[in-house]
Amino acid sequence: MAKVHITNVVVLDNPSSFFNPFQFELTFECIEELKEDLEWKMIYVGSAESEEYDQVLDTIYVGPVPEGRHIFVFQADPPDVTKIPEQDAVGVTIVLLTCSYRGQEFVRVGYFINNEYADQEMRENPPPKPMFDKLTRNILATKPRVTRFKINWDDTPANGHTNGNGEHIDDDMQCGETEMNGASTLSANNHPEGTMDENSLAMPIENGVNALNENSNSLAMEC
Repeated sequence: MAKVHITNVVVLDNPSSFFNPFQFELTFECIEELKEDLEWKMIYVGSAESEEYDQVLDTIYVGPVPEGRHIFVFQADPPDVTKIPEQDAVGVTIVLLTCSYRGQEFVRVGYFINNEYADQEMRENPPPKPMFDKLTRNILATKPRVTRFKINWDDTPANGHTNGNGEHIDDDMQCGETEMNGASTLSANNHPEGTMDENSLAMPIENGVNALNENSNSLAMEC
């Protein structure tokens, strides 16, 4: 049984300029005291073609964590534009929030992002090289994809089934979450078949473009 549950995420400062920091207000419940730190990461997917362009925007450690409800704002600087392929600078991509305990990732929340020019003329006639200072970043806050992984929270062997890599998969999936076979970095092109639905980040990125017109900034994940 998972000892930490994310209950709410609010996307702050959205939509925003491309160069503004990412800000997420996270609320999570801890059902019993954790003696070691939780490791939170924010990852920007730079290209749908390869994980090579994924960027870890920030990593923070929270702990020890007492039992109860906790809220914090996770803020990170925007990605390094020199590491983003020019052909992938404008359009739809993904940002991920992950949390691990004892080096084991147990939850991942992913959002589509739409990067587009604020100026209508530039949208219709984009410059040959991306002008990042003219881009607006719009996170699709109402369509997250939450994935949980069963991990060993204690020193004793965990119960439950495992996949071929020995990783334990949580089969008590709630709140629109999905099972995934393994904990590799979530990019648009590296998901096993059978884990997708209409809101899943396992979809090809272009399938999410029309959904990026949502304006709400709140994600309620309480069951």
